[in-house]
Amino acid sequence: MSSRSARTRHTAADAGCSDDDNYGRYNLRRRTSQSSSAVQLYFSSDAVLQPSRKKRRKSSNNPALQPQGRVAARYLQHELPDEVMFYIFSFLKELDLCNAAQVCRRFRSIASDHELWKVLYVEVFEYDNPLMNPEPRIFQFVSPEDASYENPWKESFKQLYRGIHVSRDSIPQCETSKGKRLKGRNLIKFDTIESAYNFADTEELEDALIFIHSGVYHGEFLLIDSPISMIGAAPGNVMDHVIIERETESTMMFVEGAKKAYLGYVTLKFSPDSSSTIPHHRHYALEIAENTQPIIDHCKIKSLSVVGAAVCVSGQNADPTLKNCTIRDCENVGLYVTDKAEGVYEHNEISGNALAGIWVKNGANPIMRNNHIHHGRDVGVFTFDNGLGYFDNCDIHDNRIAGFEVKAGANPTVIHCVVHHGQTGGIYVHESGRGQFIENKIHSNNFAGVWITSNSDPTIRKNEIYNGQQGGVYIFGDGRGLIEHNNIYGNALAGIQIRTNSNPIVRHNKIHHGQHGGIYVHEKGKGLIEENEVYSNTLAGVWITTGSTPVLRRNRIHSGKQVGVYFYDNGHGVLEDNDIFNHLYSGVQI
Repeated sequence: MSSRSARTRHTAADAGCSDDDNYGRYNLRRRTSQSSSAVQLYFSSDAVLQPSRKKRRKSSNNPALQPQGRVAARYLQHELPDEVMFYIFSFLKELDLCNAAQVCRRFRSIASDHELWKVLYVEVFEYDNPLMNPEPRIFQFVSPEDASYENPWKESFKQLYRGIHVSRDSIPQCETSKGKRLKGRNLIKFDTIESAYNFADTEELEDALIFIHSGVYHGEFLLIDSPISMIGAAPGNVMDHVIIERETESTMMFVEGAKKAYLGYVTLKFSPDSSSTIPHHRHYALEIAENTQPIIDHCKIKSLSVVGAAVCVSGQNADPTLKNCTIRDCENVGLYVTDKAEGVYEHNEISGNALAGIWVKNGANPIMRNNHIHHGRDVGVFTFDNGLGYFDNCDIHDNRIAGFEVKAGANPTVIHCVVHHGQTGGIYVHESGRGQFIENKIHSNNFAGVWITSNSDPTIRKNEIYNGQQGGVYIFGDGRGLIEHNNIYGNALAGIQIRTNSNPIVRHNKIHHGQHGGIYVHEKGKGLIEENEVYSNTLAGVWITTGSTPVLRRNRIHSGKQVGVYFYDNGHGVLEDNDIFNHLYSGVQI
């Protein structure tokens, strides 16, 4: 191409502009083309970038190279007041800021200003704080002053810019077309979650991400069978402003194929029409089927159906992570895990539900950690029909029935939990229930801290059982169990009560400072009671009556305010190698 034609094209492009403007535009365009790879570091690979151009030959006719142009450029780059530059840059979008940052050090400094990026960030994402996505399926808010990032707002843009947006209204200050790119931005917006999901699924987008903006999304069919991430986008408490609701079938379903899916910061509601005749016992706010591993994070989940549950996890290899969620005030069960399902459930609040806070049955084996299960209108946790489960460091309190119920062959492990202020008992094991209850605190329940009955055989080990409004451990109706290494004290009735043909092993416990007796065996109760320390109880250390026949070996029974061991009303038993001393009345009275 001749130099003349090049000059002609250049002159036409700059028509109507001053020499100073010409130089600024020329310089910005040249630096942008040289640094397009740097811009790509901030945003997705399909960002709209300026095409590379051949480097222009210096010409004496270029006004930018004339003395007057160089003065103007110097003024723009070095002397124009910061306030004016900030004002000019405030009209730029995020990609333009990245381009401008390549011009010179001063532009880069101004284009990295936190306030400029915060305004843009709130326009697009609505969040009050930057949201980071450092790894797949991990989303976490950080402080705008977080020293880990040079500019948290800009870094969050970089990590989230690939996302598709769903909004009932236009995203503020953007002109949109359904399913097309937002004006001035490399972003796509849809009106429904279903259409955005179908687009991501059809395009087979890698690491697909959908932002669901403020609003109520009603009646959408959401069956997730791909590894997609979906997250609410709203100011304030995000999950309160993004509501997904359905009336006829489960609100959201994760099925096979959703092994690496993510859902976060939304409210899921199942609200069936009360006049409908459709049965809803298999409809849920959240349903997770076999061979899935989704992460459900920071969600509110609620069902107003009087049957079924708010959350149902069922089937072999159903293995979700449910964390930081609230399942509250449902008209049925809160969380239902069944049919050999597994999963990790941690830091959830489960409260005020009409039936059990948690059901575990049919060989299901979930891991429950650090959950708060309280003020239920039924039992707190109910494991039955061979349900398993590992419950660690949960706070279970103020439930109308037992805090934890085990029935019909269920065998959970409960460790480091606090079970307290139940309106009936703390732990209730019945109808051949089992279970390992280890190092828990069980206190201040209206009835006994632990109930064991009807051929049940749990292990109660290294717990603190105290301040119950009735007894500490109550074993009756052919109950068994291993009761060992517990600290049982301050209960209104006997520390341990054994009756009606029950036959537990009671050993290595401390039973003391009860407002009644230490151990009370009656109505043909049995049991091996050995190597316990029973002391400082208000009534007898051990009472044996009404046809009971326990065996007491190598116990230390002392410092009681009445009798040490008291046999009466046809009580029997064996006393062997016990140390009985320092009682106000007799050591042994028959």
